[in-house]
Order: sequence, then structure tokens, then C-alpha cells
Amino acid sequence: MKSSCSKSSYYYFWFWLINMLLLHLAVRSQLTTDFYNSSCPSLLKIVRREVKKALMNEMRMGGSLLRLHFHDCFVNGCDGSILLDGGDDVEKSALPNLNSVRGFDVIDTIKSSVESACNGVVSCADIVAIAARDSVLLVIIFNSLYYP
Repeated sequence: MKSSCSKSSYYYFWFWLINMLLLHLAVRSQLTTDFYNSSCPSLLKIVRREVKKALMNEMRMGGSLLRLHFHDCFVNGCDGSILLDGGDDVEKSALPNLNSVRGFDVIDTIKSSVESACNGVVSCADIVAIAARDSVLLVIIFNSLYYP
């Protein structure tokens, strides 16, 4: 015995599938992982090296860099605004971030190293994102080595 909703479910499925395919084509991101390959080819190596140094100094920094990236992206998108110094109305000194967000010194070190290699090319928001990505990866690698 067939149910009466099987035909409507069939149409609903195809409607949903076609819309998802069209949506995918319409909003396909133009982001790439090799964006800085020609303008700053050593970027990823520099960031990974500095994140590795920070993690060797303090393993908790991996979580801190990920949290820093989250807090940067949470308010108005990933724009590096969490790094801005200023008065009481900036994200860095906002009440939810006080004594919660850290790792600014690591990002400053990375930014200085990147600026030495590629002056004025890489955005702070991209550095925060790459540092967060690398910190997660390196913490997983370090933990798998020490706690198999």
C-alpha cells in the first residue's frame, strides 16, 4: 500500500536537490588556499614556524589562537578587528574578551616576521585565520606523538 505523501516527498526531494545545486553555483566561494603563493610565497612557512615556536613554549596557545580567531569572526566577520588597540569600545577590551582572549603577542610576532618577508601584502585577518588553522593541526600532531 503506497502512502499519499510519497509522491509529494518525491517532488520535494527533487525541488530541494535542484535548489541546492543552483545555490551552490550562485554562491561558490572565490577563496583559495594558494592566494598568497605569488605575492608572499613564504607566508605559510613563516606562520607555521612561529605557531610551532609558540606551541613549544606553551601548548595551551593552540586553543588560544583558535579562540582568538573565533572572537574575531564572531562580531562582524573575520576582519582582524580583534587586534585593534583603542578605548573601551574595541573588541580587544570588550567585557566578554577580557581575561578570555589571548595570543595577541603570538600574532604580533607572526605579523612582524611576515612583514619582514612580504611588506604590506598579507592582512592581519588572514594571519589570524592561518595561525588558528596551523595551531589546531600542530596540536593534533603533537598530541598524537606524545599520547599515541
